[in-house]
Amino acid sequence: MTEHDIAVTGIGLVTPAGIGTQATWRGLLEGASTATVDPELTKLDVDFTCRVAAFAPEELLGRTFDWRPDRAAQFALVAAREAVIDAGLRSGGWDPTRVGVVLGVGGNSLDRYPREYARINAGRAHKMPPLALARSVPNMVSAEVALDLGARGPSLSVTTACASGATALGVARDLLRGGSCDVVVTGGAESGCSYASVACYQQTGTLSEHLDDPEGACRPFDRDRDGAVLGEGAGILVLERTAHAVGRGARPRALLAGFGATSDAHDLSDPHPEGRGAAEAMTIALRDAGLGPADVGHVNAHGVSTVPGDLAEYRALHTVFGTPPPVTANKSVLGHALGAASGIEAAVTVLTLQQQVIPPTANLDSLDPAIELDVVRKSPRHATIRAALSNSFGFGGQNAAAVFTSAT
Repeated sequence: MTEHDIAVTGIGLVTPAGIGTQATWRGLLEGASTATVDPELTKLDVDFTCRVAAFAPEELLGRTFDWRPDRAAQFALVAAREAVIDAGLRSGGWDPTRVGVVLGVGGNSLDRYPREYARINAGRAHKMPPLALARSVPNMVSAEVALDLGARGPSLSVTTACASGATALGVARDLLRGGSCDVVVTGGAESGCSYASVACYQQTGTLSEHLDDPEGACRPFDRDRDGAVLGEGAGILVLERTAHAVGRGARPRALLAGFGATSDAHDLSDPHPEGRGAAEAMTIALRDAGLGPADVGHVNAHGVSTVPGDLAEYRALHTVFGTPPPVTANKSVLGHALGAASGIEAAVTVLTLQQQVIPPTANLDSLDPAIELDVVRKSPRHATIRAALSNSFGFGGQNAAAVFTSAT
């Protein structure tokens, strides 16, 4: 490590596999999908998601947070509190003006929209709750976390569709490198499980229609994949300059060594068929980290489980690596948490580096013959990994790649 490195000193997770980092990690190692029929979606063609079960905001956060923020902000608050504690930080023990919050939020979670905005259509606009406006702007997810932590540095929400959480890491890193902050709480939070969200996404044709087998529906890189399964959650990381972390006696979990972001400039929703922009983002991230393809021992793939998406990512990996290192796809277990997914997957990549264990990809029975990848499946794989890459891509041709290296 050098004094200019960016250290990951804390992690917090809320996912369908469990509330908390250890619960999520255990669920990923088990390698079983969390998808199930969602009773709130009975009138939709696609009626299953990966929900965070037994999430009780009043119990976890207090009564105020049960009614004020939307579901994404609730997830972010729980995960941020865990991450800050994990980093060994106390809100009274830092300079609050030097602590930033940068979170990726692809869009509002829409969980309360149908009920609240129906009042306008019914001619009852005067019955709209005042907080509906605050919940309608994505920056309120970061604002809620900043308010809760007492962080008075920059508070930003970054929106790059399903790459939002990873893009937030890049922005946070730049704030630290530029000297604007000593600590940045970053990552992503979102819920894609609301009736409105699923209704919109099913119309795009990107969701799996394995209605008879929800648990087996999300199958990245599989020959029979037919679409994504929506999920929800938050993945929060605490970033600091290594000199600052070491100076206060913290022990980094890993280093954020490189970051790259690009745009396909190709299509509103479909990725470039050759994965051009994705390959460029990976190449930039590796260059930023001062590493070559041979230095990377693992890739946490975007692995969205759509036919064009997985094929484009494979082609991008082939372009960059020739023969890519072992790959996993967390969405097969957790579903696609949209803007939160890349924050969650970044945190899992850090855990993989620490544990030297790659979680398996669920539901991969028959690898697509057009995809030549070493995908970890069936059971966790122990490996020696010094550097790992986390990929995230989104609508609008958004691409983000983050390189993490071991802190030891």
